[in-house]
Amino acid sequence: MALVPAPDKPSLRTQQAALTRARVLGAAHDSFIAVGWAGTTVRAVADGAGVSLQTVYNTVGGKAALLKAVYDRAVAGDDEPVTIAERAQVAAMRAMTDPGELLDAYADLGRQLAERAAPLSAVVLSQAGAGEPAVRAWVATIDAERATGTRRVAEHLAAAGWLRPGVDLDEAADVLWAVTAPEVAVRLAVTRGWGWRRYGGWLALTLRAALLP
Repeated sequence: MALVPAPDKPSLRTQQAALTRARVLGAAHDSFIAVGWAGTTVRAVADGAGVSLQTVYNTVGGKAALLKAVYDRAVAGDDEPVTIAERAQVAAMRAMTDPGELLDAYADLGRQLAERAAPLSAVVLSQAGAGEPAVRAWVATIDAERATGTRRVAEHLAAAGWLRPGVDLDEAADVLWAVTAPEVAVRLAVTRGWGWRRYGGWLALTLRAALLP
């Protein structure tokens, strides 16, 4: 039997860089949660991470880049350079042959993502309408990324012939984009006190009713 060589271990420098990035993102996350976008400064993040100001810029970037990186890590649950669409959970969904089961799995994934990002989403989204251009730009970026992802799901449903009569690809994509919005999740699960389990169940039922025969 041929021996498979073990994967190379990351170099000490690579490991140190990853640890530094983790400290920076952790400090940025804590600051955004505690004082929001307006109260967070790159200097405060550097102090919280125990690194220099330049290290923050070199490792992640400025304040807007910090917010995006913190949100992406919160949604994914880690800082790995792998998109949600490339992860095993989504690959398993693409292999499903029952549309109801697929939407149930998609709703459960949406619940997981929303729940992980909820503390950050609740704080930052509350400031989106307060005249903060950078926050509005962040919301626009997140919405555009979600639109790309939800359209892929709609395309899969349409290609398989699973959409309810009268619902075309564009409408399906819009429905998926709208009902999985982070502000909807936060308002129902947190503001209205539903909790995440009830929100996930509602999301699955809503998607089935809106999209399937």
